[in-house]
Amino acid sequence: MKKLISAILAMALIVQLPACNTSKKTRYEAQFLQLFDTMTEIVAYTETKEEFTNLSNLIYNNLKVYHELYDIYNDYPGVSNIKTINDNAGKKPVKVDKRIIDMLLLGKKESADNSSAFNIALGSVLKIWHQYREAGIDDPENAALPPMADLKEAMKHTDISKVVIDEKASTVYLEDPEMSLDVGGIAKGYATEQVAKIAMEHGYNSALLSVGGNVRAIGDKGVNQEDWNIGIQNPDKESEKKSLCTINIKDESVVTSGIYERYYTVDGKTYHHIIDPKTLMPSTYFKAVTIITPDSGMADIYCKLIFNVPYEQGLAYIRTLPDTEALWVLPDNEIKYSDHFQKYIKS
Repeated sequence: MKKLISAILAMALIVQLPACNTSKKTRYEAQFLQLFDTMTEIVAYTETKEEFTNLSNLIYNNLKVYHELYDIYNDYPGVSNIKTINDNAGKKPVKVDKRIIDMLLLGKKESADNSSAFNIALGSVLKIWHQYREAGIDDPENAALPPMADLKEAMKHTDISKVVIDEKASTVYLEDPEMSLDVGGIAKGYATEQVAKIAMEHGYNSALLSVGGNVRAIGDKGVNQEDWNIGIQNPDKESEKKSLCTINIKDESVVTSGIYERYYTVDGKTYHHIIDPKTLMPSTYFKAVTIITPDSGMADIYCKLIFNVPYEQGLAYIRTLPDTEALWVLPDNEIKYSDHFQKYIKS
């Protein structure tokens, strides 16, 4: 399947009209599935189809590497990944690629700084929720919630200090044999950011990359100095209004987390996938949260952090971060903004 996707990537282009009469650039788009279990989209205005195809292949090939390294469910020949680390919890350190070390160092730092709202070592808890959610989706009539006793027992094995990272040896060791890493709150955004940097290092200074909604703008459109236009999805799927607003960005990332992404139903009530470490239940503060900030990896982290705390606390936190703004959708569909978010909204 992966070989097939790679082979057809160069053909999966949508050619539109030239950007304007004075520009020789044409808008191209490419889409591919499977990596990070989501849809990846690339948009760029280039002078030739070959230039865009080269960009698309560069992004795909590098994103594929990050997908395999950060996977917690699957093994790959010759690859020691996050699953390998989890499989060896309490047994031995695992030598891994520097791209895993760098991501985990950031994840561990943010987990230590914000232990009650974000924790990459919460895998033992999230694994239980994942099993019950998948079972509930497959068999809705018998869908059930995880027993709180099981969740509390699993929570005993989430101490971030027991994630031992040896940069010199390039190894990771989980001291607790019942511990499990889950990097879902950072991996996709972090990989998106690194792939965007790789594209820029190869001379691409204008493109829009979206990995399952983790959006990273490289420069502006490259046409008439126009910003990229990004729609913020409405978490209310029953509404005729599909997006809350459209924002203008360049050289920035936009990440949204919402209760509409992955969920299942138990006794008529939906339970989404964003678990609050304080309650061990799906967070109830918001329907969706959107972050605008330059770095896509940090955007991913900030999104999860403020999703799991009340609005006032999240707003205070956002105010401490440079070049970062947020939008919150409350359970009653009220929308709240950080101090300068609205300056990005397209008039």
